[in-house]
Amino acid sequence: MARAQGARAQMALAFETTYGTPPASGYTKMPFASTTLGTEQPLLNSELLGYGRDPLAPIKDAVTADGDVVVPLDAEAFGFWLKAAFGQPVTTGIGPWTHAFQSGSWTLPSLSIETGMPEVPRYAMYSGCVLDQITWQMQRSGLLTATARLVAQGETVGTTSSAGTLADIALKRFGHFNGQVTRNGSALGNVVSTDITYANNLDRIETIRSDGRIDGADPSIASLTGSIEVRFADSPLVTQAINGEACELEFGYALPSGESFAFTVHAVYLPRPRIEISGPQGVQATFDWQAARDSVVGRMCTATLINDIEVY
Repeated sequence: MARAQGARAQMALAFETTYGTPPASGYTKMPFASTTLGTEQPLLNSELLGYGRDPLAPIKDAVTADGDVVVPLDAEAFGFWLKAAFGQPVTTGIGPWTHAFQSGSWTLPSLSIETGMPEVPRYAMYSGCVLDQITWQMQRSGLLTATARLVAQGETVGTTSSAGTLADIALKRFGHFNGQVTRNGSALGNVVSTDITYANNLDRIETIRSDGRIDGADPSIASLTGSIEVRFADSPLVTQAINGEACELEFGYALPSGESFAFTVHAVYLPRPRIEISGPQGVQATFDWQAARDSVVGRMCTATLINDIEVY
């Protein structure tokens, strides 16, 4: 008997025209490292008395469908997750194309995501997926991945794929060594690591339904936070924190072949950190920053992806 193996798992993704309705075609094969996307339906213990010490049968509670997908930061496939996070980009150019994803949209697209284990076979279609949060880390070495947290409406399981013929995309992956952090347009030195978390803070619409599913997931006030750890060599960041001023931080990656990704946070506010001397090694400081809407640009952040994909 064949047993499920993660090495043979696959994932397909398509944007929905109608929330909760999987498209009949137009799916793209997506690279991913792992996923916890799934559906749970807990059981409620019976509270009834008068039938002895042994409990009565439990009843089913509401359905919860959500989970994380760990994906590589690459020049092409990552654009699908950026569209899920921010909405349709503003695309310019004639090839390569520049896709600018801007924060602040009140309408987010929903996706249908199918995960498949062909050897079982088991194909699970998750419809009504809306991106709640995306986070990643910049550091000196290691594999560069992002974690996308999704809220779905429900799951449909079958023995054959519902995604049809999958479109394939070239994997052009960014690495940590391709990264750079800039502050107000100038390279920021002495950076050890950074964390970036963008959240749509979805509000689940939990109405009464016979199938126990949610009616949707609406974005509320977004948040953009993170941390930046630096070797303490100068004081511009500390001075900014003391003065309560904002700066622009850009976290960027570029490949020698011309593809690039830049995540620009237009107004970053820094807290005053504790500067500790913990031993003879170098002194490091950590700034847990927060972002806000920039009054000049008119938004909190812009994610710019340059690649060979014309339309997302």
